[in-house]
Amino acid sequence: MGKLALGCGAVLLVLVIIVGLSFAGTYNNLNRKNQAVLAQWSQVENVYQRRADLIPNLVSTVQGAANFEKTTLTEVVEARSKVSSIQATPELVNDPQAFAKFEQAQGQLTSALSRLMVVVERYPELRATQNFRDLQAQLEGTENRIAVERMRFNETAQDYNTTFHSFPTNMIAGIFGFKEKAYFHAQAGAETAPKVNFNFGTSTAAPATAAPATS
Repeated sequence: MGKLALGCGAVLLVLVIIVGLSFAGTYNNLNRKNQAVLAQWSQVENVYQRRADLIPNLVSTVQGAANFEKTTLTEVVEARSKVSSIQATPELVNDPQAFAKFEQAQGQLTSALSRLMVVVERYPELRATQNFRDLQAQLEGTENRIAVERMRFNETAQDYNTTFHSFPTNMIAGIFGFKEKAYFHAQAGAETAPKVNFNFGTSTAAPATAAPATS
């Protein structure tokens, strides 16, 4: 009986070690992917902050144009203020409602900037200034970077969520308080590139149709 009990104890110990190692491996993998999501979220924050930092200079430059439409500028300033009022902490990715609020505010700022650029088309003297052209180029690059970082965030979050919902990871995730990550969603009309291109006032004339030959 003593040898049998000793043998059973040894087997039980081996099983406990195996389960423990598996448990630790699952936790470490989940934690690694969680950290990857947070790291990518910081990249999203960086590009959004860059855009926010560009706006005061943009508004200041546009304000210098004679008779510029004040309503459009006000919309941009208010949209930026709303974005700045939201604390984009890492915890935001674990709160779908807060994440949606953040995304909505950023979307409103994108729309306001797009409308501003459309209005600028009516002011050729403004578009001709070097400072404004520099800001245009920086803003265009930032908008492109935002799109890239949002896409990368969604890919990273999807990888995490796939692991999060897998068995038995979902049980371990619940024990340690891991949560599903939110995604960025395409806005209505997102299949069309944002109108923050800066070739305003330029158009390619259609080739003239040759007059029919007369005999």
